[in-house]
Amino acid sequence: MPTYDYVCDACEHEFELFQSITESPKRKCPKCGRLKLRRLFGTGAAIVFKGSGFYQTDYRSDSYRKGAAAEKNADGETKSASKASEDKTAAATSSD
Repeated sequence: MPTYDYVCDACEHEFELFQSITESPKRKCPKCGRLKLRRLFGTGAAIVFKGSGFYQTDYRSDSYRKGAAAEKNADGETKSASKASEDKTAAATSSD
């Protein structure tokens, strides 16, 4: 069930209401009691993350990704060099 944003045109009270999609919009303001309530257009049924820290703590920074990629490339070059030397040693041993 989605959360809808409402605002009262009389007292400018803003609030969120958790209600069914098929339920009709509310008209009466819970604060002043007038029938001046309207539903705001918002994000709809999409996921809304409220608060701090969702993006910053869930995803790695660009500098971390660049460092990890550089480390991976360095490891790949080292492994390639050691594999080439092993191949040369194996070829020299088998030719004897």
